[in-house]
Amino acid sequence: MSKMMQAAQIHEYGGPDMLKMGEVEVPQPNTGEVLVRIVYAAVIPLDFKLRNGWVQDVFPVTFPYIPGFYASGHIEAVGPDVTAFKPGDRVFGNVKGGYAEYAVASANELVHMPASLSFEDAATIKAGAEAAWKALFTEGELEPGQTVLIHAAAGGVGQFAVQLAKWKGATVIGTASTANLDFVKSLGADHVIDYTTTRFEEVVPRVDLIVDSVGGDTENRSWSVLKRGGILVSLTQPPSAEAAKEHGVTAKFNTKFPTPEDSVTIAGLIADGTLKTSIDASFPLNQAKNALEKSETRHGRGRILLHVSSS
Repeated sequence: MSKMMQAAQIHEYGGPDMLKMGEVEVPQPNTGEVLVRIVYAAVIPLDFKLRNGWVQDVFPVTFPYIPGFYASGHIEAVGPDVTAFKPGDRVFGNVKGGYAEYAVASANELVHMPASLSFEDAATIKAGAEAAWKALFTEGELEPGQTVLIHAAAGGVGQFAVQLAKWKGATVIGTASTANLDFVKSLGADHVIDYTTTRFEEVVPRVDLIVDSVGGDTENRSWSVLKRGGILVSLTQPPSAEAAKEHGVTAKFNTKFPTPEDSVTIAGLIADGTLKTSIDASFPLNQAKNALEKSETRHGRGRILLHVSSS
């Protein structure tokens, strides 16, 4: 008889009510795969965009599907030809379908957790810290002594970007709401701009790099503050190639990705306290609908997680 598990499923595109809890069979790992017992799953904006049907051209799904892209947990079982992991290992990484008690993942998309790293912090790495690393270094080519403007600096990606840019030796300018100014300063930002009262383009000097996780009007106003030859990295949408050409800069969107070695470096920086994580909220699995609703408000500080099982 097949083993059953609790999982959140989406049966059709739509709003929060489309997500239903239910019992499904525990999946089995195939060659090169492992079965992960989920401890924490990250709740990210892509999850509600997918549920709403906004990104179906980029991320087609077969209904019903279990949401989730990143998680931390224990290896429960390994498939054929997997030698890098064994049952009981603590791991984090790309785990599709993480809104469930168990999920199958490719062994080459998981990383061993350092002994001093918590499952809670590990679940933020792919969704926040690694996205920041990618934007700053893999895409943004940030070097010591350069200046970077980070939009939404208090957000789940922004807060890591501020810390990583300072770790690299850059000058950091962040935008944030009034309530988050002190928080962003505490992360190490050299200058913080209150976007509710000040238009950043009127006060920011020319910068080498812009990390934009807002898009829209914010992107449109960002081009003028980049140095010629500078880089704008968008985390929300493909940026305007026409605007980039007009201003003599480079625009990037999801063309390169961090390496497994980068993930190990990030995990070590969190484990030794160099990088601080901020958890906005943690929901039990049976409140996944509420977690997605909170994510959709886009006003959180830090990551939203699902606490699926005990560590």
